[in-house]
Amino acid sequence: MTGMYLDAASTEPVSEDVIRAMMPFLTEAYANPMSVHSAGKTAAKALEAARASLAADLGARPDDVIFTSGGTESDNLAVKGIAMARIRRMRDAYGESVTPRIIVSSIEHPAVLESARWLERWFGCEVVEIPVDAQAHIDLDALRGELEQGRLDVPSETAKPRNATVLVSAMLANNEVGTVEPVDDIARIAHACGVPLHVDAVQAAGQIPIRMREWDVDAMSLSGHKFGTPKGLGALLLRSRVPIEPLINGGGQERSLRSGTQNVAGAVALAVALRDANTRMRGIQRQLVASRDRLIDAVMRVEPKARLTGDPMRRLPGHASFVFPGLSGEALLVDLDARGIACSSGSACAVGRHEAPGTLLAMGYAEPVAKSAVRMTFREPLAPEQINQIAAAVEESCTSLCAASTVHDASINVQAQLFMSNNG
Repeated sequence: MTGMYLDAASTEPVSEDVIRAMMPFLTEAYANPMSVHSAGKTAAKALEAARASLAADLGARPDDVIFTSGGTESDNLAVKGIAMARIRRMRDAYGESVTPRIIVSSIEHPAVLESARWLERWFGCEVVEIPVDAQAHIDLDALRGELEQGRLDVPSETAKPRNATVLVSAMLANNEVGTVEPVDDIARIAHACGVPLHVDAVQAAGQIPIRMREWDVDAMSLSGHKFGTPKGLGALLLRSRVPIEPLINGGGQERSLRSGTQNVAGAVALAVALRDANTRMRGIQRQLVASRDRLIDAVMRVEPKARLTGDPMRRLPGHASFVFPGLSGEALLVDLDARGIACSSGSACAVGRHEAPGTLLAMGYAEPVAKSAVRMTFREPLAPEQINQIAAAVEESCTSLCAASTVHDASINVQAQLFMSNNG
């Protein structure tokens, strides 16, 4: 039986085209792009071409792009950097009389949630988590209410901050259940109260069209290995209208927001991989969605207890996620892997914790059910025989684990009866 990799949301392979595009900047045009000699200028030209390409594919401008080491650094820079700049402005205006607030959704990636908690510990921020519904849609009415609660009683024409909320951060597409959020609506709601919006687009880039400036988003995070670059590459797209404090100081590269010698080969990889991913997406999205839906139907047919998680329609094209009540998601993953199906239970960034996925808990699932989560993600349409193979493996795994659970429960009952009879 041929194995299948259904964990593309965790990481993707690097294509030969991306490797070929990187190689000259590792072996020949390797000069420091800040150097003034001709070799340095060649590297700088490649860096800026990559910046322009990446921006064009995300509906942004080249000067929006700040190259980073990945999604986690980009999220940290956006959340901490924007918040610190606005906190300083607020305290210059009001001293310590106003408590700064940061609003995040309850389903954000740990890189965002932990950055917000860091601001709570070190700057006294109030962290407000906006709830989601059973399909992981952010509650826009709750967002409006929290932003209204943060309004400060100052004249509208004043130069002082008019809202105690320093930032709203929301993801474009959820990594655990695939639901796509209406970030254009979220941007309008935040901006109506004078608050900037950061969007974590790590799971969405290369999967769905992104139009940063059309949506009026202020900052957006990306991670290259989600769309086919080596790990350790990413970007923060940041509009110049947004004040921000750097987290890394030094020689002033990347608009003085991310000092350090730029990785030219990595920037080229980001540009080439995203262009390839977007081109591929336009050509296969309809087939990808169709095969995703057939996979969902097949899994739920062979295991009637399985339940789809997330929005059945407004979700990433190659993302199918389920819960299997009564089973251990961890045991199911191990059993599926033994049958040649590599998938996951959710965010690979929380590996080893054996905790219930936070997104599912926020969606209202009980902890035992949340712990039965399985996520299958892929970037190419699945053939009918592949779907049949996956469904058969799921059926066999569920049957095997249910039988093992029944034997275990029976053994416990026998032991309990023996104990009662011996101590009766």
